[in-house]
Amino acid sequence: MKKHRWSIVFLIAVGVVVNYFDRINMSIAMPLLQKEFNLTAGQMGIFLSAFAWSYALLQLPIGPLLDKIGVKWVTRVATVIWTVACLLTAVANGWGLIILSRVLLGVGEAPFFPSAAKAVSHWVPRQERGKAIAAYDSQSKLSNAIGAPILALIVTEWGWRGGFLATAILSFIYAIVYWIWYREPHEDERLTKEEYDYIVQGGSQSSEEVKGSAMENIRYLLTKRKVWAVFIGFAAYGYSWFLFLTWLPGYLATEMNMSILKSGWYSAIPWIVGTITEIVIGGWLVDRLINKGYNRTRVSKFFLVIGMVFGLSIIGAAFTHSANVAVFWISTALGGLVVTSAVAYSIPTFIAPKGTVGTLTGLLTFGNNSMAIVAPITTGFIVQATGSFMYAFLLAAAFLVIGILSYTFLLTDLDPIESKESILLEEKELTLEK
Repeated sequence: MKKHRWSIVFLIAVGVVVNYFDRINMSIAMPLLQKEFNLTAGQMGIFLSAFAWSYALLQLPIGPLLDKIGVKWVTRVATVIWTVACLLTAVANGWGLIILSRVLLGVGEAPFFPSAAKAVSHWVPRQERGKAIAAYDSQSKLSNAIGAPILALIVTEWGWRGGFLATAILSFIYAIVYWIWYREPHEDERLTKEEYDYIVQGGSQSSEEVKGSAMENIRYLLTKRKVWAVFIGFAAYGYSWFLFLTWLPGYLATEMNMSILKSGWYSAIPWIVGTITEIVIGGWLVDRLINKGYNRTRVSKFFLVIGMVFGLSIIGAAFTHSANVAVFWISTALGGLVVTSAVAYSIPTFIAPKGTVGTLTGLLTFGNNSMAIVAPITTGFIVQATGSFMYAFLLAAAFLVIGILSYTFLLTDLDPIESKESILLEEKELTLEK
């Protein structure tokens, strides 16, 4: 049997790398932007969060849009928008235009992770989804590991505009490849009947249009306890994640007095650790345990909670002035946290009512990416007020404790949520029987 489905997973994984190159170039370029525009730490936080203003807010409508229109066309248009946004950043002649172009980048990249989850629900059978999601989600860590030093070198040699121009070219190439390669399973001529049957029999969701309005479906999902469990837990993880994503190079450059190039290399270490732990633990080990017969809910809850507990290692970084010690604790924290990311992203593909994977993923990523607004700005003003990252790291740890409690006490099971139509039909049948 051919494995064309894995070429789709690979295509998505490459897209994640491109997405994160586009995002981290701002954090790498920030020391130069700070000098050019005379920015305070608080203003730097606003710059770093601008991408998330549109990215987070669009998660709610993007999910239903994916469920209505489908993965292919939403993502095709999105790739064009984020390519244009990168180019605009490179040629912007003032800080206002830079912020505007980052907001546009958020518009373009907002659909990608919800569309990735929905694509996996169509293309990958249930027993392989943990591995598939870890395969692409881990690239958000690997892209930081390889992107930080590469972009640091480009920025050092050609200035901050050179960094944005490089990511614009990369985005343009990916947009062309995606337009050519991605199809839904039922319309892809490269997919053999044998593999198609294997995918369908493995519990893939159909690409049929969802019934009901977007707000009706969101309101219905928010009545479910396990949706709230993942929403809160994913948001708690998101605070630390976006703190690291936006401020790690700046933290090393300012508090540890490193050059841009050196901070880029040091920043790569935690992301390499995160890439390895997500693929090996969040993907391979989780799927292996479940396929050996262990209960999916218990396995998922165990790794969600343990990963968040390891995330509390960020406290160690709060109380050190050694770059090596700080990177050790941050690597430990990130290595644990990314495992929870892989598991959390897989949950909508299991529990979402038929046709609403995009809506549920969008809802969860809205909670997660809201922290992309809160974390950079809060961190910036804490550093501005105290002259240290200590309290910023301790606040991140407090959010993680909330996430641990949510996963422990609110996540009941990973069984599919009944659709509204099924419940109404059952109620109607009961009424007729009476």
